[in-house]
Amino acid sequence: MSKEVEDCGHHDDEKKRRRRMFIGILALIITILVVIFLVWIILQPHKPRFILQDTTIYGLNLSDPNFLSSNMQVTISTKNPNDKIGIYYEKLDIYASYHNQQITLATELPTAYQGHSDISVWSPFLYGDAVPVSPYLAVSISQDVNAGAVLFNIKINGKLKWKVGSWLSGSYRIFANCPAYIALGSRSNGINVGTGIKYQIVQHCHVDV
Repeated sequence: MSKEVEDCGHHDDEKKRRRRMFIGILALIITILVVIFLVWIILQPHKPRFILQDTTIYGLNLSDPNFLSSNMQVTISTKNPNDKIGIYYEKLDIYASYHNQQITLATELPTAYQGHSDISVWSPFLYGDAVPVSPYLAVSISQDVNAGAVLFNIKINGKLKWKVGSWLSGSYRIFANCPAYIALGSRSNGINVGTGIKYQIVQHCHVDV
């Protein structure tokens, strides 16, 4: 009888020990999460700032039936406005669109890390060879070209991570939309670059994270 009581008492002690271990581990996890949350709130991370510096048009041609071919190079700069938070761009794709229709292939930008207040600059080429567009877009872009001015949108889509000390966050989606107003054919507003014309724009982009 005493042995059964002793076994029962030992079993209860084991259960209490496991319960204390579980509570201790849970409390540690909660403490770590609370600390990370407080650091995050105190630091108040700000989304990066993107600027479209210039656009160089090498080719823009509309052919029947409703095919658009384009060749351009853009210069994009981005700044990390945070004093204590780094930004790691793990994947960024950039492309051109017209009236919300993508007109070039997506070009992948190099991965980059931005320290506090750092600035990164990219100058990718954007190509679109005989991209089919809807009839109304074909009419619209033809009218814009004849009028001598076209509004493109340079869009960036990808993922970033925030870095505080040695801690690295999970991935966050980032989307930037940069309007590019191009005065086609107006060489007085552009700079000859080989077979293309470079237009200085310096347009701030709308960024969502």
